[in-house]
Amino acid sequence: MISVDEALAAVLNLVAPLETEAVPLRVANGRVLSKPVTAQRSQPPFAASSMDGYALRRAEVEPDAMFKVVGEAAAGHGYEGTLRAGQAVRIFTGAPVPEGADFVVIQEDVTRRGNLITLGHHIDAKDNIRPAGGDFTVGEELSAPRSLRPADVALLAAMNVPNVPVTRKPVIAILATGDELVQPGEDPSPDQIIASNSYGLAAMFEDAGAEVRMLPIARDTTASLKQAFSLAKGADLLVTIGGASVGDHDLIAPVAAELGMEQAFYKVAMRPGKPLMAGKLGNLAIIGLPGNPVSAMVCGAVFVLPMLRRMLGLTQVHAPICEAPLGRDIGPNGPRAHYMRARLRDGMLYPDDRQDSSLLSVLAQADALMIRPPHDPARNAKDLQPYILI
Repeated sequence: MISVDEALAAVLNLVAPLETEAVPLRVANGRVLSKPVTAQRSQPPFAASSMDGYALRRAEVEPDAMFKVVGEAAAGHGYEGTLRAGQAVRIFTGAPVPEGADFVVIQEDVTRRGNLITLGHHIDAKDNIRPAGGDFTVGEELSAPRSLRPADVALLAAMNVPNVPVTRKPVIAILATGDELVQPGEDPSPDQIIASNSYGLAAMFEDAGAEVRMLPIARDTTASLKQAFSLAKGADLLVTIGGASVGDHDLIAPVAAELGMEQAFYKVAMRPGKPLMAGKLGNLAIIGLPGNPVSAMVCGAVFVLPMLRRMLGLTQVHAPICEAPLGRDIGPNGPRAHYMRARLRDGMLYPDDRQDSSLLSVLAQADALMIRPPHDPARNAKDLQPYILI
């Protein structure tokens, strides 16, 4: 049995960053930018007015000064002439500042009669002009790797980048195993249960940027498992659920070994999730998760998500470790690392009293996994404890 850190290092060695593909900007949100992208134009591409008002020469600005309005500049429709002494151009927000002008007086500080304007007595010194390239200039980079957010998409659009280089989505095949399982909506016998893990894990992996293939449930026979393994062809990672222990009906490890899998490890000193297996079958990375619902979901968060981030080319593959004070006293921990389902309330961490690995309702109410190292002593309320968000 190996530690969580040793298991993490082993599973990360099974995968590598995937290749780059170009996608239209419209579908780039949430993808991982794989290469730096450079701006194709400056923003703004010209000096632009930041207010509605009148463009004129700063040197001529003084109380009661009069100017002749010789034209108009609006967004998308600039004034084509050159401004001369004593002249002003009516200008609107976003419009190019006319040649010869270097100041915009806001319309509230102006009195207009016909084509003549008179300046007021309390004009602010601010020029109300956004300089060309004030946001970014041609050739400036958006660095990679990064998970693209809506703000990044807006920036790429402003940079005039219509197609974006991103890491290909990892293809993860999920294989639930066990004679006791039926799909949601089916009619289970009295001895069967609904397959829930594969649906929760699929949602988890898709949220993190994967393309998920849910394989048919494999029965507890060698033939069924071999057939299921063949259906994972073309995937980057096969995640199996259940059958990874050492019982008479736990066939994942022996079938995978028969097919040629090189096993990296088996069993991790953690709870929930001790019966965890990982290895590689040709180019296919395999990780076998426990069958208990909470164990599978916790191991998905602790081990599979870092593998997924590695395949996406992200530099930060591990979930950030946070700290919060305990909301109540807790007893000592046992010999395995414990990932306790907990809730954050008013900045305090409250581990649930019920930590059985079959209780999905407890996991659904939790927003954190509180991490206790092996043999951690009893802790008092307000002691700081590490956790990861889920």
